[in-house]
Amino acid sequence: MKRREFLKSVAGTGAGLVILPSGARAGQTAPSNKLNVALIGVWGRGLAHQEAISSENVVALCDIDENHLDEAAVKFPKATKYVDWRKCLDQKGLDAVICCSPDHTHAFVATSAMRRGLHIFCEKPLGNTVEEVRMVRQVYKENRNKLATQVGTQRHANVNFNRVRELIRDGAVGELRHVYAWGNRKIPKPGYLPASGTPPSTLHYDLWLGPSPFHPYNPEYFSGRPGANCLNWNMYWDFGTGQIGDMGSHTMDLAWNAIDASLPTSAEGKGDPFNPEVTPVQFQATFEHPANDWRPAIGVSWYQGGAMPGSPKPSIDLSKIGHGVMFKGTKGFLIADFDSRILLPFGDQADMTYYNRRAADAIIPPMGHFQKEWSAACKGNLKTSCDFEYGGTAMEQMLLGLVAYRVGQKIEYDGVNGRITNNEEANRLLRKEYREGWKFDS
Repeated sequence: MKRREFLKSVAGTGAGLVILPSGARAGQTAPSNKLNVALIGVWGRGLAHQEAISSENVVALCDIDENHLDEAAVKFPKATKYVDWRKCLDQKGLDAVICCSPDHTHAFVATSAMRRGLHIFCEKPLGNTVEEVRMVRQVYKENRNKLATQVGTQRHANVNFNRVRELIRDGAVGELRHVYAWGNRKIPKPGYLPASGTPPSTLHYDLWLGPSPFHPYNPEYFSGRPGANCLNWNMYWDFGTGQIGDMGSHTMDLAWNAIDASLPTSAEGKGDPFNPEVTPVQFQATFEHPANDWRPAIGVSWYQGGAMPGSPKPSIDLSKIGHGVMFKGTKGFLIADFDSRILLPFGDQADMTYYNRRAADAIIPPMGHFQKEWSAACKGNLKTSCDFEYGGTAMEQMLLGLVAYRVGQKIEYDGVNGRITNNEEANRLLRKEYREGWKFDS
């Protein structure tokens, strides 16, 4: 039984009984059995979580903007307010954390939370470097029998993810050969913003910078609308990973869910000329993955910002699909976005008699509400669809593509040891330096 089917079968049984860190016995709905949750980052993506966790005990709120904190406190008046996430995690009696802080602090929050024995839901990406993602995954592995984790790739709950996986696993395209994923978003930036004004007294800019190198304050970093405010800063190398960490996390998830991949053995990347301040707009990367127990070795490619894979037919315009995937097999193609799919058999042997359609009782059931799958796992069997092993491995692959792009060479990767074997400069790019006063325990 494969991973996704196993998770759903276990979730359906409600198996398992967990003692929460605060001492409450899980599995019941009495107030004493609710999770004591801290929400770190209450605005932006944090707004999307407030309703989902309102049935739990929200006991701590954290944000570097005191105005946003006060707004969230109206909904959760009993919660203690913090501006520093490090102090928030030290609050007594916490069970779980939802991390919606900026990308450059995700790995810090995630590892710190897990080392305190706290369940954690972390918005994507799990980290901005290979080292960060590997450390998050390692700490999770050490605690996987005690903690529930989930990466915030919420589109995973779309039922089309299940249908795509079933078609690929059951051989609708024949034997799988290559997978292509792409996103067409373009957000060019000339460079870091110049100094402009001073932070308002209610905004703790130094805490927002966190471990990143110092950059002067500019209000444009904070001017985005709720839910998309990250687009004002995540294209910069010191704050984010550009589109691979943003929509790339969601779109590659649609492919990753179907192919049961581990870490790649190589990566190649190319795109816009390198800018030391801003991630590339146009970029593409290709990875080699070893065979597993149901498919041969395959290639996996990512395209963004105008770069696109070739279409299998002149009449099919892939560019009309803003974010999509294409699976190439020996007997056809499967093209999909988050909500729909097209199967295109080809060749004289593509009569579909080789494809064994699943019986109704073998269809992967819907996962339900994405955030609530995690909160239920905290109280039960700890199993989630996008845990830190699954989501962290996918992100490590994508980050290797950026490393290959920066050195301009195909890199060979030893995933067991987290080391590039043919380029020392590339090895140095697997990690980064942090601002004085901040340390990532690697």
